[in-house]
Amino acid sequence: MTEFCDQVFVLLKHWIVTLPIWPEAVRPLLSVLLSIVPIMLVFAFFFAIVTVLERKGLGRLQNRYGPNRVGLPFTNLRLYGFGQFIADGIKALTKEDVVPRAADKAVHFLAPLFLVVPVFLAYSVLPFGRNMVPIDLDAGVLFFFAAGAATELAVFLAGWSSRNKYSLLGAMRAIAQMISYEVPLIISTITVVMMVGSLSTVKIVEAQAVYSGQLAHWHVFTPWGFAGFILLVVAAMAESNRSPFDLPEGESEIVAGYFVEYSGFKFALFFLAEYLGMFAVSGMAITLFLGGWRAPIAFLTPVPSWLWFFAKLVAFVFFFIWVRGTVPRLRMDQLMNFAWKFMLPMALINIVVAGFWRFMPPGLARWVFCSGLIVLPYFLLARGLAGGKDAAKRTYRFAEG
Repeated sequence: MTEFCDQVFVLLKHWIVTLPIWPEAVRPLLSVLLSIVPIMLVFAFFFAIVTVLERKGLGRLQNRYGPNRVGLPFTNLRLYGFGQFIADGIKALTKEDVVPRAADKAVHFLAPLFLVVPVFLAYSVLPFGRNMVPIDLDAGVLFFFAAGAATELAVFLAGWSSRNKYSLLGAMRAIAQMISYEVPLIISTITVVMMVGSLSTVKIVEAQAVYSGQLAHWHVFTPWGFAGFILLVVAAMAESNRSPFDLPEGESEIVAGYFVEYSGFKFALFFLAEYLGMFAVSGMAITLFLGGWRAPIAFLTPVPSWLWFFAKLVAFVFFFIWVRGTVPRLRMDQLMNFAWKFMLPMALINIVVAGFWRFMPPGLARWVFCSGLIVLPYFLLARGLAGGKDAAKRTYRFAEG
């Protein structure tokens, strides 16, 4: 029974594909569709649910009510407000699509599509469970970041095609942020690739299959793995434009960033791509450092593998919501300084630490030495980022009147 629950989706796909009603030439295409369509539906539905959870969670953090009225249409079922995403979807579909007269209409239309498609491509190499990876590429990690890099072009197209100075400014800020944090994001994954000796996401999960007693031997339980995990999560928040790195959407400064001239369903596609990108990067962090679909404790392995993956993904989502409700937005200079003066050096230092960890004999000395190589630069870089104790205090002046 345990094996059936774990492989139920794999068996269901195999059963549908092998039905005698399908011609032999159609079965490969059907297999591809049965891998693509469930991913799109599941994560689109997850996006809808998370929008409600985030609004309700932020309401609790800020001592106010979140959505609690809208339920199922044409019924009296209120569902504690979890029908809000249905109303939001209907509104997005029926709202007028306003395009500026001077805009490049073709590029303005294609930009949100160019943003969503690469994000869905990134899901194709994520192992959602045992035997549940759509494409097992030998260079899966490389493909993931290569597909994600295409979103920067879509952001620029959205800002440029709108013929609006605020949109263009928001696009340039977004691209500067995405490029700056993409560097430490990718470098932080090199340590895992070095240790495993493969770019395959499936082999990376298999490398974390060892249990020391009852506790799983995940990469995050090493000094270099913990540092790489923290760097990856922080960079992922910046790549996804999540607070406190949501400067491209600085409402108090540039209205709404690069998509200020979008409305209706095209406006909703930008939010869909943002959340799908957050889920995808969280899935990669789970794969690289948190054992992927594997259980944290040995006696919990009978729990379906896909359930473990989504449980970890939900934990990531709640963490992002908590950070958004508690941490204020950074300034642009703080954002760039943090990326180039702290994140990048720490990511490079972590590669050296991983090398020492690989060639030093196991024992307490390895733990102490490698931990020291991370902690000491952390405090030195943090001190330098703050300007030191002799740095001039920043003063703010307000208009008199």
